[in-house]
Amino acid sequence: MSADLRLFDLAGADDDLRFSPNCWRTRLALAHKGLPVETVAWRFTDKDAIAKSGQGKVPVLVAGDKWLFESWDIAEYLEDTYPDRPSLFGCPQGRAAARFVNQWASEVLHPAVARVVVPEIPAALHEKDKEYFRKTREAAFGRTFEAMAAERDEALAALNRTLAPLRSTLAKQPFVAGAAPAYADHAVFGAFQWARVISPAALTAADDPVSAWVARMLDAYGGVAGAAKRMTRA
Repeated sequence: MSADLRLFDLAGADDDLRFSPNCWRTRLALAHKGLPVETVAWRFTDKDAIAKSGQGKVPVLVAGDKWLFESWDIAEYLEDTYPDRPSLFGCPQGRAAARFVNQWASEVLHPAVARVVVPEIPAALHEKDKEYFRKTREAAFGRTFEAMAAERDEALAALNRTLAPLRSTLAKQPFVAGAAPAYADHAVFGAFQWARVISPAALTAADDPVSAWVARMLDAYGGVAGAAKRMTRA
């Protein structure tokens, strides 16, 4: 039997609007393992709620008396703690390869997607988070949200170039991990779910192999990602 698990999961003003790419990595890893989890709606300014983790960002997974953070570290914990459940990596070499994919997604893909979706996030946020989010993200990007929004076409073109190795891989196989999804897919898909939940913008063309893979990931694990609530706009 698994220990009770609680996941602090980034939410918008609506508790059910869950949009963090890193939290989605963890939610899919838990689904892959078939582990039940209680998700807790968390917001950027709710630092005290996760203070026991020793830092201020989500995902945070509480497993008994353990407070775990960083999506990759959580994935390794789940793999090592529940070896009788479906493997996230397949083998030691698969774990090492998945680490590379995880880092590529974090360091290359996330910034490219952020240029498209970040200006739209404030509309989804709780009032208490809006000032914090604008101040920290505009400082990080060195430009206003309005300036970023005006550069959307350039951002989409840059993202299209960034996706080239993913596109060519998925033209040859159904998932990043091969015949079935695994953690390498979770690591990459989080960015697409982030955009899907927050923005109406299409990141890829309908006939792009990446789009077909996104559809497969939305259906994976009983459709947990496909059922996610999306931002509605007037």
